[in-house]
Amino acid sequence: MTLVEKSPSPATARRAPAARPRPRRGRRENLAGYLFMSPWIAGFLLLTAGPMVASLYFAFTDYNLFSSPRWIGLGNFTRMLDDPRWQKSVEVTARYVVIGTPLKLLLGLGVALLLAQSRRGQAFYRAAFYAPSLIGASVSVGFVWRALFSDDAIVDRTQSLFGFDAGGWVGDPDRVLYSLVALTVWQFGAPMVIFLAGLKQVPRELYEAAEMDGAGALRRFWSITLPMISPVLFFNVLLETIHSFQIFGSAYVVSNTSCGPADATLVYTCYLYQQGFKNAQMGFASAMAWMLLLAVALVTAVLFWSQKKWVHYEEAAR
Repeated sequence: MTLVEKSPSPATARRAPAARPRPRRGRRENLAGYLFMSPWIAGFLLLTAGPMVASLYFAFTDYNLFSSPRWIGLGNFTRMLDDPRWQKSVEVTARYVVIGTPLKLLLGLGVALLLAQSRRGQAFYRAAFYAPSLIGASVSVGFVWRALFSDDAIVDRTQSLFGFDAGGWVGDPDRVLYSLVALTVWQFGAPMVIFLAGLKQVPRELYEAAEMDGAGALRRFWSITLPMISPVLFFNVLLETIHSFQIFGSAYVVSNTSCGPADATLVYTCYLYQQGFKNAQMGFASAMAWMLLLAVALVTAVLFWSQKKWVHYEEAAR
């Protein structure tokens, strides 16, 4: 005798109670997640979002830290455009970004190409070249840099041996900015590591096929390496450009807190600091900060627009 299990009828299946969700357990899990995130949320609201909203309001007021803010509309922005020192800070910052960022990226890419090849002591060289980036643009590095480029210091004595004019870089308005450029170029380790990661992803078969076709080293670099690492190059260009706009510590310390001589190192953030914390013009400084944010956003938008013409994500994905 064969026992055949009877399947439940549709009516019985419809009457079967469905499994009820457990809302209490889900709520407890969400509550635990919010509790773990609460330090970050509190820090973001109190230290980032709150000050940003306050500075946006102060940007349209006359506020000197000693009296209540007085609404003046676009007065700070019109004053900014008529301020010759503000124009000087924009010029100095633009020169620093245009000169320092490409040199830093070129040096980082060149060293990455050398370190991408297998050789003895490769790990040591990578760590040695990356070490300056770990220090960052700290106050201590600024003091050391100022000592190196001062009058009759090591750099001054070295260039005098080769017949160049001495006299120090820090005190020369025509050369002090280039000492800051040398400092940022010296810290090329971070983009170098990113370039190394991109170079490791380039298939060796492409280089072998190009060599069989008779392509030289320069041709292989231009036709294979650059297109394949173009997403990494774009990332480094974007990141280092934004960092260059934010320069403050090295310029402030190397110039001995004066952003000089003759405003030669008066970068934008240095002038912002002088207006906000030395002259107590917090409203004007807030307007400057938002103008810097708009400038960085505009440059970022231009870079993202330009990537459509020279960044090749399809080739890199292969």
